Amino acid sequence: MSDGHGDTLALETFLPYRLNRAAELVSREFAERYRREYGLTRPEWRCLATIGQFGRTTATRITAHSSMHKTKVSRAIYALEQQRWLRRVEDEADRRIEHLELTALGRTRYGELVALARAYETRLASLLGATDVAALSKGLDSIEAAMGGT
Repeated sequence: MSDGHGDTLALETFLPYRLNRAAELVSREFAERYRREYGLTRPEWRCLATIGQFGRTTATRITAHSSMHKTKVSRAIYALEQQRWLRRVEDEADRRIEHLELTALGRTRYGELVALARAYETRLASLLGATDVAALSKGLDSIEAAMGGT
C-alpha cells in the first residue's frame, strides 16, 4: 500500500506492522484478563492451552504449536507444574521423552480459561460484526496459506 511519497514508508499503513499491532493489542488485552484472574504469563497460558487442546503432548510439540522459544516453554511448563496444573509422564519406550498432561486441577483451570477465552472471542466478534469477522478470517487464511503457515 503506497502512501504516495515514493521513497518513504508510513509505518501506520504498512500491512505487516498493522497486523502485528492489531495482534498485540488483542493479545495484550486478553493476557491482562488471565493474568489478573489466574496469575498466568503468556507462555504459561499458551502451554496450558496447547496441553488442554491435545490432552497429552511434549514440550517439543508445544514449542512448534505455539511458536515460542523452547526456553520459554520450559519455564512455563515448570511454573504450571509448580501450581500442580500439569504432570510429566515418562515415555515407556523412550525415557528421554516426557509427556505432559493436565492434572485434575489443571483440567478444571483449563475449562475455566476456555470459558474466559470464548467470552473474549465473542466480545471481539461483537465489536467487529459478522461480516468483518468473516472477512478477517478469510484474509488471515489467505495470508497463512500464501506464507506457508498452514
